[in-house]
Amino acid sequence: MTITRFLWAVLVGAAFGTSAANLGHAQPYPTRPIRFILPYTPGSPNDALARLVAPLLSSRLGQPVIVDSRPGGGTTIGTKAAMAAEPDGYTLLFTNTPTHVIAPLISKSFTYHPIGDFVPIATIGSTFLVMVVAPSVPANSVREFVAYAKANPGKLNFGFGQGTFPHLVGEMFKAETATDITSIPYKGGGQAVTDILGGQIHLNFGTVSTLAPLVRAGKLKALAITDTVRSADLPEVPTMIDSGYPEVTTVTYYGLIGPAGTPADVVERLNREVAESLKSPELTAGMTRIGFGVKGGTPQDFTALITEQMRRWGPIVKTVGFQMD
Repeated sequence: MTITRFLWAVLVGAAFGTSAANLGHAQPYPTRPIRFILPYTPGSPNDALARLVAPLLSSRLGQPVIVDSRPGGGTTIGTKAAMAAEPDGYTLLFTNTPTHVIAPLISKSFTYHPIGDFVPIATIGSTFLVMVVAPSVPANSVREFVAYAKANPGKLNFGFGQGTFPHLVGEMFKAETATDITSIPYKGGGQAVTDILGGQIHLNFGTVSTLAPLVRAGKLKALAITDTVRSADLPEVPTMIDSGYPEVTTVTYYGLIGPAGTPADVVERLNREVAESLKSPELTAGMTRIGFGVKGGTPQDFTALITEQMRRWGPIVKTVGFQMD
C-alpha cells in the first residue's frame, strides 16, 4: 500500500469511528429498562400509585418500567440507593413530599438535600390523610377523642410506619392537642393498619385509599381528614379545620425524582411523557379509585412544591422533637 493510500485509509477510518461514536451518543433515550426505586413497603399507597403509572409510562417510552421496592430506614434505604445511582435517567426515585423532605431531618445515619442531591422531574398525584380510631375507642369526633385522651393519659396508643409522613402528622396532632398518647413504630404503615384492626393499637393516620374501605365496612371510625375541604370518598367526615385543629391540615404530593446530574433532555422527556400519561382516562380513573388526585406540572413546579414543604416541615420537625430511633 502506498503512503497516500495508507493516509486515506486512516482518515476514512477515523471519520467513520467519529461518526459511529456520535451516532451512539445520539441514540434517543431510553434504550433499556427504567427502574423506579420505591422506598416504601409493597402494598402501600405509594406502591399502588407507582404500579398504576408504570405500565402506561412504559408504553409511551417504549421500554419496561420496573418498580423496585426498597423499604426501611424511614425511606432512607431506597432514597440512598437512588441517590447513588448513575444519573442517566434509568434509575429514578418514586417518592412523596413531605416524606422526601422529612427523612433527612430525622435520620441518624443518612442525610441529603431534598433538591441539591436530586432533580425533581414530575409531580404525578396528591392525597391527604385520614385520622381513624379503633371501634373500641369511645369517641366519634376529634373533640371527643382529645377529651378522652386527656382524661386517660398514656392509655391510648398510636401506630405508624416509622419515619413516614403519617408518623410526623400523628406526632404533630399529639403536640397540637397536648395529649399523652403512646407512639408505636412499625416497619411499614400496613402493619399498623393490621394491628388497629386487631385491637392492638387505637389511633392511625393513613391515606383514603387504604382506610376508606375499612371505614365504610364499619371496621374503623374516621374522625377527620387533613385536606382543606371534605372528601367525596368520605363526605360525612369533617376536616381538621372543621374539628378545630387547622394546623394539622396537609396534602401529600407524589412524583418522580432523579439523581443530581440527570441530563436536562432526559428530565424534559420524562416530564413530557408523564404529562401525556396523566391525560389518560384509564389512569385518572384508576388514581381516583385508589384515592389520588391528578397533579401534573413542570419540573420547576415540583421543585417549588418541595421547597415550600421544606419551609413548612423543617421548623415543625424541630418543634415536635420528631426523630427516628
